[in-house]
Amino acid sequence: MPVPQQPAEAGAADDPVPIPAPRESPPSATAADDRPSGRTRGFARKAFADVTPLRGSPDYRRLWFGSTVSMLGQQMTALAVSVQVYDLTGSNFSVGLVGLFSLFPLVAFGLLGGAIADSMDRRKLGLIASSGLACMSLVLAVQAVLGLHQVWLLYTVVALQSAFFAVNSPTRSAMIPRLLPAEQLPAANALSTMSMNLGLTLGPMLGGLIMGVWNTETVYVVDAVGFAASLYAMWRLPAMLPERANGGDPGKPAQRASVAEGFRFLRTRPNVRMTFLGDIAAMVFGMPRALFPAIAVAWYGGDTATVGLLTAAPAVGALAGSLFSGWLGSVRYQGRAVILSIVAWGLAIAAFGLTSWLWLGLLFLAVAGCADTISAVFRNTILQVATPDEMRGRLAGVFIVVVAGGPRLGDFESGSVAALATERVSVISGGLACVVAVLLLTARWRGFWRYDAKNPVP
Repeated sequence: MPVPQQPAEAGAADDPVPIPAPRESPPSATAADDRPSGRTRGFARKAFADVTPLRGSPDYRRLWFGSTVSMLGQQMTALAVSVQVYDLTGSNFSVGLVGLFSLFPLVAFGLLGGAIADSMDRRKLGLIASSGLACMSLVLAVQAVLGLHQVWLLYTVVALQSAFFAVNSPTRSAMIPRLLPAEQLPAANALSTMSMNLGLTLGPMLGGLIMGVWNTETVYVVDAVGFAASLYAMWRLPAMLPERANGGDPGKPAQRASVAEGFRFLRTRPNVRMTFLGDIAAMVFGMPRALFPAIAVAWYGGDTATVGLLTAAPAVGALAGSLFSGWLGSVRYQGRAVILSIVAWGLAIAAFGLTSWLWLGLLFLAVAGCADTISAVFRNTILQVATPDEMRGRLAGVFIVVVAGGPRLGDFESGSVAALATERVSVISGGLACVVAVLLLTARWRGFWRYDAKNPVP
């Protein structure tokens, strides 16, 4: 800034003549352009998904890429198996049995796989499970090429695939906190959610495209080859033995890890337990997907295409939630973020029950899916940070059981209420019951509302 000049005294002829200080130049066009650009970049970093975990950790980057490719392949294969079963039997009931044959191994081996992941080198276990999944895809390809046409063989492979997946998933989940600092886990979980939703949305479309252009065998082969990325990611990881929380040497595995011990830990850790109870409340009371076929006809006068739109809307909203998740890393009180997200889910489902226009119904379902993504990111983060390493596999296994069983219980609840009343009553009451349930849970365990990411108390 210019320096103020003092007035010259009279007769002070020998005083030096003051020299005006140079004026500041106006900001250049380039500097003016840089400031908005910087603000734009800052907004983009906060708005869009934070890819810092992908940039900072090569191990995590390979693991994420391998998971994304294998998720796409698994969803392609799931579609191809359903199509093949229907072609062989012409029975919708037989196609429905595919889900049943996948559910029981998922529940049983989710719990068992988590215990195994807490008892041995997780890298080795991940290699075994990923190899098993690749082999199952090869078996599917071989039976299709040979034209065996045996439905029992398809059911058997689906059950084995589900068992391998139930071991692989908690193993991977328990690895991530060892690869990244705690402050990057919300971003990593948002990226994992994005990977899952990409698989759920693009996988069936790619599978249908490949079957239309080539055949079912090609889908199975593509899936099997895609597991190379997952196997490579596991192979490059360091040995990852579970660490003892107390009195053990770092890297020494926890001996005799049991499922019961995991449940005992969960019973005495209210904040971790609330991540499961909140999700159960959302899925059991606020998941009306079983009613979509009836709603498509009764509310909107639609057909199977309308059912597809209703089914896809929550996944699209979930994908949008993960794409615009950059701000999640700055949330400190993650417990209240979970609660508010579940409340938003329930209210969006109830609002969906009040609609009579399809576009508005789809919008509310997408909002619900977005809220579910935010809840999932923080529930996973709390589970990973507030749980000791020796327990992470088992609690991740419990998480699989909740994720697998909750929506199916929700199908039963919504279908039962609709049978006793109407579809609209079922949807509205379910959304409101979800809100009431999570608020009652919060009143019972108030510490969850105060859960602080800087002081994670399980």
